[in-house]
Amino acid sequence: MQTHQYDVVIVGAGGAGMRAALESSARVRTAVISKLFPTRSHTGAAQGGMCAALANVEEDNWEWHTFDTVKGGDYLVDQDAAEVMAKEAIDAVLDLEKMGLPFNRTPEGRIDQRRFGGHTRNHGEAAVRRSCYAADRTGHMILQTLYQQCVKNDVEFFNEFYVLDLLVDHDLATGDVPEGEEVNASGVVAYELATGEIHVFQAKAVVFATGGAGKIYKTTSNAHTLTGDGMALAYRRGIPLEDMEFFQFHPTGLAGLGILLSEAARGEGGILRNSEGERFMERYAPTIKDLAPRDIVARSMANEVREGRGAGPNKDYVLLDLTHLEPAHIDAKLPDITEFARTYLGIEPYTEPVPVYPTAHYAMGGIPTNIEGEVLRNATDVIKGLYAAGEVACVSVHGSNRLGTNSLLDINVFGKRAGKAAAAYAATAPFVELPPNPATRVEAELETIRTRPDGDRVADIRRALQETMDANAQVFRTSESLTQALDDIKALRKRYGAVSVQDKTRTFNTDLLEAVELGFLLDIAETVVVGALNREESRGGHFREDFPDRDDSRFMQHTMAYRRPVAAGAADVAVPGSDAAFRRAEAFDGYQVVLGAKPVTVTRYQPMERKY
Repeated sequence: MQTHQYDVVIVGAGGAGMRAALESSARVRTAVISKLFPTRSHTGAAQGGMCAALANVEEDNWEWHTFDTVKGGDYLVDQDAAEVMAKEAIDAVLDLEKMGLPFNRTPEGRIDQRRFGGHTRNHGEAAVRRSCYAADRTGHMILQTLYQQCVKNDVEFFNEFYVLDLLVDHDLATGDVPEGEEVNASGVVAYELATGEIHVFQAKAVVFATGGAGKIYKTTSNAHTLTGDGMALAYRRGIPLEDMEFFQFHPTGLAGLGILLSEAARGEGGILRNSEGERFMERYAPTIKDLAPRDIVARSMANEVREGRGAGPNKDYVLLDLTHLEPAHIDAKLPDITEFARTYLGIEPYTEPVPVYPTAHYAMGGIPTNIEGEVLRNATDVIKGLYAAGEVACVSVHGSNRLGTNSLLDINVFGKRAGKAAAAYAATAPFVELPPNPATRVEAELETIRTRPDGDRVADIRRALQETMDANAQVFRTSESLTQALDDIKALRKRYGAVSVQDKTRTFNTDLLEAVELGFLLDIAETVVVGALNREESRGGHFREDFPDRDDSRFMQHTMAYRRPVAAGAADVAVPGSDAAFRRAEAFDGYQVVLGAKPVTVTRYQPMERKY
């Protein structure tokens, strides 16, 4: 075992992690730990753009952006956080431009902007050009630009190191830490892929920027590595996960594959059509049609298929029509996604509409934080020295549904804020003493799985998990379907207790790491399903067919899912905010998921009916 000591340790080298590293490393000694080489992080898959009210192309302002974000999130957005994001969006884009990011340009040489779903002028009057973009490779360009800046500024990277434990001085998962008692982060434990060696990183401040958890679903735009690591590690240490029931399904995944075709295609004039050639979004969102928010478009597409208007031999998808656009325009603005259609489906987008269907895309929930990126242990109290930013975090700027292009903005605004705040804290804080034998938990888990002679295969359990999530916790949900998913997850939990791997070696053992990641996926899936069962309303990305209306009287609050000992009943567990709407506990083997609540911050926009 090796031990390292840094002022700030950042876990994850995607957009949020590297943006935090640029701020932190300029102030204090910083390390970035990543299970991937940084430029392979999933930020590079983001295509469409990063929004900011620059008003380079037409009239716009940050207040309209704030309103669109709040309305797009179906009023579950914390409005103070949305205001911060919209105000700081302009500088976030200009920062990247000064770092060298090659944005598309207007004829006058300004950063070009295009339309995206849910972004409007004058509080919904019409779609507005707010998305700053680099063709359909914006995330890739952001990732490369940030990595170049990190190299230039001598940021220290530990690549292909898997963080497998979070170290805090009080284990909140026991449920016996008194309210108000100070809890401090002291570091992380990581596994080095190349050697199989365990490394302990002691730090004054830890920043989680580990990304999402889309691999709980089978049909997803997410890479194989998005297994919810950071969320699950926090959850296992007793830190709540916020609003996990809200998962976004991007409307335009390649049918049957889930590979993403950016919303930019519709921003540039693409039209969704059913088997009859009808532009069906005119019926669902008559004002902004194909550029309605993603949850509305995804449900509309799924409904067309359910009602028999799907295209194809099995009538199981709809069509994205770009054939009316000039080929030169498609090549200039959408080169990557049209190539995806040619490569994966054999479709020529110049002349043929592309088969598409919703794909699991983005977790609106995550580790709860305040606007400085500090992690919350309940509705109000922070954990000293622990921060989170990006998709792993829930600020909450996305509420129950994220607007397109707000994710690349989120990672830059709150990655920067978390990096600054962590560095400021580390500049004056002492190191917190590490627990005795800090690597014991990780070593025991790895050795148990590695040395088990036989048992269930990782791939079989993962496939079963993804299939039940696709079938029972997708765009449309009911009590019956969610109960089935929960029963399946509990059964898979028991099978996971006997999982084994074929590779028994200690070096480059990806088989072993996938077994650990499967445990993370099960953790995340259970919080999604328990939260969705409890939320008996429809809001944003969470649509209950048995409760089709939004219910502000009961559910205008954030869900907080806590992992607690199984011995205590729901009424006995100390969970803040467990009012009548959220008084729920779901027992698993050895622990239970207990739901609490957190108020939604409302500043200027009172909830109203969501129409487009």
